[in-house]
Amino acid sequence: MSGFADYLESCQTRINGFLLSQLDTPQPRLERLYAAMRYSVVNGGKRVRPLLCYATCEALGGNVASADPAAGAVELVHAYSLIHDDLPAMDDDDLRRGQPTCHRAFDEATAILAGDGLQALAFDWLGHQGDWQPATRLQMLQTLSRAAGPQGMVGGQAIDLGAVGEKIDQATLELMHRHKTGALISASIQLGALASERASTAQLQTLAVYADCIGLAFQVQDDILDIESETSVLGKTQGADIARDKPTYPALLGLEGAHQLAERLRDQAVAALQPLGEKAVHLQQLADYIVQRRF
Repeated sequence: MSGFADYLESCQTRINGFLLSQLDTPQPRLERLYAAMRYSVVNGGKRVRPLLCYATCEALGGNVASADPAAGAVELVHAYSLIHDDLPAMDDDDLRRGQPTCHRAFDEATAILAGDGLQALAFDWLGHQGDWQPATRLQMLQTLSRAAGPQGMVGGQAIDLGAVGEKIDQATLELMHRHKTGALISASIQLGALASERASTAQLQTLAVYADCIGLAFQVQDDILDIESETSVLGKTQGADIARDKPTYPALLGLEGAHQLAERLRDQAVAALQPLGEKAVHLQQLADYIVQRRF
């Protein structure tokens, strides 16, 4: 896996450089706002969503540089969602990526505005950066807006908040996480395919199956890590889901059952990539990484 580790590092370095280059403060009176935005975006993170975007673009024969604005945009939406999830009105968390959450490092009002700013900036990047055809740009905007909004991430968070303390079945839990986590991961893969401007209908269908499986596997592993990992490794408060009586896969299936589900979803994701051949090797490795990670 040393070659894959090098690939991870190169992609992380690439997206971090792009994000930093685009988040300069435009004028002095906005310094605190942009400082909060930068703090939340460049303060660590695995960069799984940009990695998926890059790997998908490459798997289809695209130039990875063409995926920078799309990879950046999806990471901005992810960062905004974390800022808002951590707020007192939501999960009320003190730690994120091993550092104080945005509203702790700054203040609650600034954190709200930073999240709002990052969300809007993501769509600005898709609308004005990149050399894509107009039709591709429109598809990207539609893809990210659906994944981020009530049909995706925001809808999943609403289901999650409404389910605290309830005993829900596996179908409802899956519905929640396909919206809350899976939608944005799926969007990362779709955006990478669109950025290549080479994807056939059949390839998009293949990638949709992969995305569906790996998006759910990511959340199952997150639930497992809330139990198995430590705060110092996890970068956020370990055991927070249990403390809030939130529905999780280990609570529903048991820890061993949750591990088996994550591995089964990983295997299904990898099998779906077969039509893409060796070009999809990094997507295959990312599937393994997602279910083997410790944070």
